Amino acid sequence: MPTIRINLPGGLVPAGDLLTIVEAAEAAEAEHLHLGTRQQLLVRVGDDRQPALSEALATAGIAHEVDTELHPNISSSYVVEEVFHHTAWLREGVYQDVLDSFDFQPRLKINLIDKGQTFVPFFTGNLNFITSDTPNYWYLYVRFPKHNQLYCWPSLVYSEDIAAVSGTVERVILGNRERFYDQPGADGTLLYGLVSAQHSFGFQPITAPLTLPPFTLPYYEGFNRYGSKIWLGIYRRDEQFSLAFLKEACQLCLRMRIGQLCTTPWKSLIIKGIDPADRPLWDAVLRRHRLNVRHAANELNWQVEDECPTGLALKHELVRHFNEEDIRTYQLCFAIKTKPKTGLFGSIVVRSQQGHLSQVGLHAEQYELLHTRDFNPNSKDFVSFRQRVSRDNLPWYLSQLCDQFYEQQEAATLPAPLLEPAAPAAPAYQPTLHQCRHCLTVYDAAYGDPAQGAAPGTPFEELLAYYCPTCDAPATDFASVGEHQLTGAR
Repeated sequence: MPTIRINLPGGLVPAGDLLTIVEAAEAAEAEHLHLGTRQQLLVRVGDDRQPALSEALATAGIAHEVDTELHPNISSSYVVEEVFHHTAWLREGVYQDVLDSFDFQPRLKINLIDKGQTFVPFFTGNLNFITSDTPNYWYLYVRFPKHNQLYCWPSLVYSEDIAAVSGTVERVILGNRERFYDQPGADGTLLYGLVSAQHSFGFQPITAPLTLPPFTLPYYEGFNRYGSKIWLGIYRRDEQFSLAFLKEACQLCLRMRIGQLCTTPWKSLIIKGIDPADRPLWDAVLRRHRLNVRHAANELNWQVEDECPTGLALKHELVRHFNEEDIRTYQLCFAIKTKPKTGLFGSIVVRSQQGHLSQVGLHAEQYELLHTRDFNPNSKDFVSFRQRVSRDNLPWYLSQLCDQFYEQQEAATLPAPLLEPAAPAAPAYQPTLHQCRHCLTVYDAAYGDPAQGAAPGTPFEELLAYYCPTCDAPATDFASVGEHQLTGAR
């Protein structure tokens, strides 16, 4: 069956456009849409139905490809704006202006990423634009095609120049494949010189190196408060969204004046701007289509190649083991690669290897386990942990690797040995806690509240829009108390 790929620049899709796509797919007798790791849409239809679907999309002005990916989707972190992260200058209007400035369909993968978030990967593109502290200026990290080598552009790029810089870099790389395409020794300095010779851009010197936050994956499912609104995250275990559900969701968005929906690199859907009074309507939609929310966190932190039933089945098998053995996976994410050079995101990677011809069954499937040297999924420095691991031994070795990660974390936080006698102990510090006056739920900064984007160590005073996770009371209804003053059980 042919696969039709529809790009959604930045992972944004107007509700009306998505409804048009859904109705066209419905007419072509498709039943589901899939989301891709680059925030695009995938539709599979019968050979006899594909021409009619292509014609309907073309008539609606919706660009698409059939069984090819010559023009990868532009990926962005817009989906995190407001719901997971707030930044000083990057807002919807800036994203939209940059996306609108592309008057061509890129052939290289382009990422537009806010440096303060950790939900959208930073370096999965070939051209990775990452925000700086200077408003409207971006770092650029070039990952040469078909290779993990990264080159930091020696200047910051202005927002209005991103499309032009991208086009010039693309022309130089694709016009000099013998130097830059699938070449381990690709020279970034040479690329910079060739691009600068072709076009004069408003580059600005880099005054400070890029620093990224430690990786944590926010819980991206279910109904969640932000400010005076609600956002809804929807994850599908089989990576399929039924056309019937999407059609009703789009119609409700249009009825409630919600302009657009967002797709994520985790193949999920996020709908922002829901009025709390309208939550029962969304509950009813989920109920009618039997959609679950609030899956286990250790199921949400996996990446699998697009349209890969083998990888998806292996993911389910490994997640089931993690659940049965109650394996901790916080601050880790996993990728399953069945093909060479797929740019998936993961601190731990399960990569398929060819088994011995004499082996059969599960033993014929062999895998290599890798992890980034520091377990940061944004790193491209991979270490091989085990090779030629049979499928039935994968869960055991993965558990070992998770243990190694937490042992490494413990070693990094151990206090340094004292070289002189210790000073007299200071009075014990009593942390300030915050307790809901209604249901007595406690917010402890030491643990934070990852479900609302508050990482461990986040002071209550820094929470921009916090609501009680139990009774939805606002932050103003929390009282500051000491450990000894707590009312009721914690």
